Amino acid sequence: MESVTHQSKAPYWRLSGFYFFYFTSLGAMLPYWGLYLKHLNYDAAAIGSLMAIIMATKIISPNIWGWIADHTGKRMSIVRLGSLFAALSFVGVFWQGGYWWLVIVMVVFSFFWNAALPQFEATTFHHLKNETHRYSSIRLWGSIGFIVAVWCLGYFLEGEQIRYLPILLVILFSSIWLISIFVPEEAAGHLSIDHQPLSKILTRPHVVGLFIVCFLMQASHGPYYTFYSIYMESYDYSLSVIGGLWALGVIAEVGVFLLMHRMVPIFGLRNLLLSSLLLAAIRWFLIGMFPEVMPVMFIAQLLHAASFGIYHAAAIHLIHEYFSGSHQGKGQALYSSISFGAGGALGSFLSGYTYDYLGPAVMFYGAAISCLVAFIVAWKWVYER
Repeated sequence: MESVTHQSKAPYWRLSGFYFFYFTSLGAMLPYWGLYLKHLNYDAAAIGSLMAIIMATKIISPNIWGWIADHTGKRMSIVRLGSLFAALSFVGVFWQGGYWWLVIVMVVFSFFWNAALPQFEATTFHHLKNETHRYSSIRLWGSIGFIVAVWCLGYFLEGEQIRYLPILLVILFSSIWLISIFVPEEAAGHLSIDHQPLSKILTRPHVVGLFIVCFLMQASHGPYYTFYSIYMESYDYSLSVIGGLWALGVIAEVGVFLLMHRMVPIFGLRNLLLSSLLLAAIRWFLIGMFPEVMPVMFIAQLLHAASFGIYHAAAIHLIHEYFSGSHQGKGQALYSSISFGAGGALGSFLSGYTYDYLGPAVMFYGAAISCLVAFIVAWKWVYER
């Protein structure tokens, strides 16, 4: 099977393979990197700051690479370059040079690692042409990779085994580069020229509103990505159970990606986005209020289907609608930098200090409030073209 449908010539398995390895590495890093840093005796504030670096570089990196890609059309060359240098620079974590050395390594690594995904997203949409509703059936393989990582590593990294995490990450980052070689450069192409100034698009209320929503939504995920594993561990959950909870959330996400191409025509992107924001607020409230109640945590993880699955699919489709022609790469880059970058960085940074001074419950309540504010903004300003 090398195409999404008989009409589409998109290289389904090569595109899906990239998503699989990219999000397998993310599944190894997000749940367990904080625990690895804790193993190195870093406190919550330092862990939050180091995790924030990964997000913060998305503010600048995707936009630099997006500008280059839109002017050269060499999207896959940028993906390969970013993936290769990300793997090489991450090797620096093996030298225990202290906090500031780790800061430098993470800045360099993140600058290159964050170059890849936005340009690959634009490449995928270019392949799909008028079948963009099929995006979710390709992207779901990233979710499957994430599940494989969190579930398997939850058993493998128990106790002192966490020290092997950097080795596994280097292998996974190298795999991203290897799979990127198999996506042909001509697949990315050079997008048609759109003479509409980018500044005109960026000043439209629905575009501004969507970016504010994306910023607040990803800021709300900062506590989850940075401290969820540490939080659950403090309530005596084993690492294998924690990994299972992470995996459960992404399994729910996969279910959404499988159904999204049917949900969009029925409910519409705006309604799906609004529902995801409300359900995300409920999810963070449940995690903050009932961490010791396993059935509630089970339900909270199922809500990942909304807080990431529905949200991301709706948001990225809206970005594709709002930014056309030569602005496609810039639109994807801005989505990445404003949401996962600025929003994720602020959420991770603030969560470190909130965890230390106000407690983890307050940290998750703050995340819920962020989603409710995003809902109000989306209700007032975000709509479909």
